[in-house]
Amino acid sequence: MTEPSSPSSFELVCPAGSLPALKAAVDNGADCVYLGFRDATNARNFAGLNFDEAAIAQGIAYAKARGRKVLLALNTYPQPGMEALWRGAIERAAGAGVDAVILADPGLMRYAAERFPQLRLHLSVQGSATNVEAIAFYRRHFGIARAVLPRVLSLAQVEHVVANTDVEIEVFGFGSLCVMVEGRCALSSYATGESPNTHGVCSPARAVRWENGPRGLESRLNGVLIDRYAEHEHASYPTLCKGRFDVADETYYAIEEPASLNTLELLPRLMEIGVRAVKIEGRQRSPAYVAQVTRVWRDAIDAARGNAARFAVKPDWMNQLNALAEGQQHTLGAYHRAWK
Repeated sequence: MTEPSSPSSFELVCPAGSLPALKAAVDNGADCVYLGFRDATNARNFAGLNFDEAAIAQGIAYAKARGRKVLLALNTYPQPGMEALWRGAIERAAGAGVDAVILADPGLMRYAAERFPQLRLHLSVQGSATNVEAIAFYRRHFGIARAVLPRVLSLAQVEHVVANTDVEIEVFGFGSLCVMVEGRCALSSYATGESPNTHGVCSPARAVRWENGPRGLESRLNGVLIDRYAEHEHASYPTLCKGRFDVADETYYAIEEPASLNTLELLPRLMEIGVRAVKIEGRQRSPAYVAQVTRVWRDAIDAARGNAARFAVKPDWMNQLNALAEGQQHTLGAYHRAWK
């Protein structure tokens, strides 16, 4: 195994759903930005988001001029008969000069490794690689340089993976918390006929409805009731995994509460165990969101680098992040669950 990465090499990876968001991330301290093309090849294929050829060229030029990296997410799975779209995206990425491509599908990895051996490959969280053996498989067959771990591992499990692979490890630090087996979720497909693994959208906006009913504000996905909110409750974007269910005469969040992952307090430990990068979720969010979250995390990472032993989360950081969190709630997710 290689030596663990040092705190000085620890990267902040931030979302860019648009050119203004990319500039906001770069201007506020992101080391890397990640983005997608304006089609189904990326897992945030929302209307009005993502990059056409002109925007990606401008974005790469803006980031490179300031010494930052650009990562391109091609993290959905090609469907039979439509392989040309995804293969074409690999070719466009290589031609655009991105620093790495984030992939989930092994067939695309093979295509990229054979056609563009100089192109750096990152294993997407959508690949659901949760152990050393899985990561070693992708390294051996496709030469991946980095793996993004799914948000289902405890901190001890993350440490075990980092200690037993020479592949760089990236973890999610803040943003919407996916509680399913990422890259394998079928819940949206059940309700809407479109899977986030193939169509690039979890809970597509055209299927979302908000309705005021006699029992309160209701959120629906393609007519399916996801949640109902009392007058002073915070409402979250409707996804099936974070809806409330009637179970045994009780109504509660059976799978996960709508809350944002926030690992700010774990920063020194993530650096200590050798994690290479922390990722902020939110390509569907506004440039203002990207700017504020990036700024907080940049300050926190710099503070942890300066004196990890005395690092403490500032109340102002948490106040800013809480205001942006899903449902204005946050959690450490699987990182701290004893049953893991």
